[in-house]
Amino acid sequence: MELIKSEYGLNTMQLIDLLILIMVSSGVCGFIYELFFYKIDTGKFVKRGSSYGPWIPIYAWGGLAYTILVYRFKDNPLLVFLLCVIVSGILEYVTGWVLYNVFNTRLWDYNTEIWNFGNVGGYVCFRSVFVFGLAGLMLIYAVIPMLVRLMKLFDPSLVNIVCLILGAVFLLDCMLYRINHRLKK
Repeated sequence: MELIKSEYGLNTMQLIDLLILIMVSSGVCGFIYELFFYKIDTGKFVKRGSSYGPWIPIYAWGGLAYTILVYRFKDNPLLVFLLCVIVSGILEYVTGWVLYNVFNTRLWDYNTEIWNFGNVGGYVCFRSVFVFGLAGLMLIYAVIPMLVRLMKLFDPSLVNIVCLILGAVFLLDCMLYRINHRLKK
């Protein structure tokens, strides 16, 4: 994280704001990706995810994980790609396995989708981690610099307020969805 702070001249609060923006934008990009992927897969638009809003939490956490674990290797794009593939594969497999085996919930199942080669238990497949590796490259080389430039266009206090509201709405949405989902059972 110190690398991002020094590279972009951010203080700690600005770094937190950036991390919130990374999470929310990653969640929104994941929502858009799945919207179009399932249009191809099923022939219709399908709202995916475990939230009410236009974001998917696992993508938000994946974007945060890429930033924390992979950004430091940004001088080597091939390594960034490979690490993003590994990080997303582990995140997807562990999350899917825990949701299914501990909470009896299945949010995705690659057994039922097109282009699912390299499928491991329905939790992870080659297509998904390959796309997520490409998404990690986009995040590190395009999205993060763009978000920092955007943040610097506005007063830091305003950016902080907007980011705190966005982060709170995101977390509240995920919590309310989960609570409501539990009540329906």
